[in-house]
Amino acid sequence: MATTAPVHPVDEVPPVRGLAAFGLQHVLAMYAGAVAVPLIVGGAMKLSPADLAYLITADLLVCGVATLIQCVGFWRFGVRLPIMQGCTFAAVSPMVLIGTTGGGLPAIYGSVIVAGLAIMLLAPVFGRLLRFFPPLVTGTVILIIGVSLLPVAGNWAAGGVGAKDFGEPKNLALAGFVLAVVLGVQRFAPPFLSRIAVLIGIAVGVVVAVPFGFTDFGGVDDADWLGISTPFHFGGPAFHASAIVSMLVVALVTMTETTGDLIAVGEMTDRRVEPRTLADGLRADGLSTVLGGVFNTFPYTAFAQNVGLVGMTRVRSRWVVAAAGGILVLLGLLPKLGAVVAAVPAPVLGGAGLVMFGTVAASGLRTLAEVDFKGNDNLTVVAVSVAVGFLPVGVPTVYEKFPDWFQTVMNSGISAGCLTAIVLNLIFNHLPGRPGAQDGAADPGAPAVSA
Repeated sequence: MATTAPVHPVDEVPPVRGLAAFGLQHVLAMYAGAVAVPLIVGGAMKLSPADLAYLITADLLVCGVATLIQCVGFWRFGVRLPIMQGCTFAAVSPMVLIGTTGGGLPAIYGSVIVAGLAIMLLAPVFGRLLRFFPPLVTGTVILIIGVSLLPVAGNWAAGGVGAKDFGEPKNLALAGFVLAVVLGVQRFAPPFLSRIAVLIGIAVGVVVAVPFGFTDFGGVDDADWLGISTPFHFGGPAFHASAIVSMLVVALVTMTETTGDLIAVGEMTDRRVEPRTLADGLRADGLSTVLGGVFNTFPYTAFAQNVGLVGMTRVRSRWVVAAAGGILVLLGLLPKLGAVVAAVPAPVLGGAGLVMFGTVAASGLRTLAEVDFKGNDNLTVVAVSVAVGFLPVGVPTVYEKFPDWFQTVMNSGISAGCLTAIVLNLIFNHLPGRPGAQDGAADPGAPAVSA
């Protein structure tokens, strides 16, 4: 009798009810971050409410398409891991500057298209750099990703940045209640329900929030039923040299961030990322960014928010995230559905975010547990990298006196910490050691393995 090879958990297709529930959970986890970039950029450019709504629906549509490309993949595009895609925050400052100093949206989209093409061309180069990511570096980067996201969850828990009642005890109480529900479901519920603990926590949180006036579904009535993003809605792309240069810097930053996210998910799912698959994932980022420039939105990257959800729920199927991509496409085509999801209060997301983002940081610590810290300088590598990575998170204005290109790189705690970890690992573990020094470093070329 012929035996079939076992299917890796990443390639398993859950039942339809599981796909829908797990997929919706991923959408709710990333929705606020997904729409934040068009809101910030459009708001800075003083776009009309109609244009802002158009940017959001276009963003959701391309988010979904980009996620499908990354998870399902075709030819040499897509890492084929459970990775959600969303607009990168690293591009916000440069895009606001481009959009408000005479270039407008056409100049933004021209630079985004060029950046996407550059990412596709550079993807194989980054793939060959994977050997510079031993467990010492990957564990540090994953830890920094988690720590960098925790302030996002904290702001949500307090009511959302700019909220009039920011920090009110009622907001933190609601966030704490959602956190308690998530933990209770994960600990005491049957296995299937425990895997959608975040979704249940958010649903219960919304039910509790409505009678207390935390949310308003009035925007649902005002939203259209159907909305389709057409190419170059705001005019043909304009190619300005200064805008292109700044966006190319952003491209390098997002490639670094995506590399860290892909390695993190590879470890969580027990499918190690290889140089070729890393290049395929980055190539998908580039294609999605080009589509963003064509369909009136912005650069795309792997969304770290959802990395923690994979680790927390232990649902490793890429088809779950592909289902989430399909939901995002629907939200982009049906603005009324998007308005329903948008009505979820920030404190509800904050309660769920605390455990998800904390899970990412804990996964980094698990990877670092594999590293030998005796008789070497590995502790220094971790300490300095985490410090540099957390600096712009704890002190957001620390680099405001520096040139724009420097801010673009260093204001992202993930890219700053990642670059620091790579450089320090090379200095301490690759350069000739001090006379009589004990070489206790891990093999620099060894791939990271799951604990």
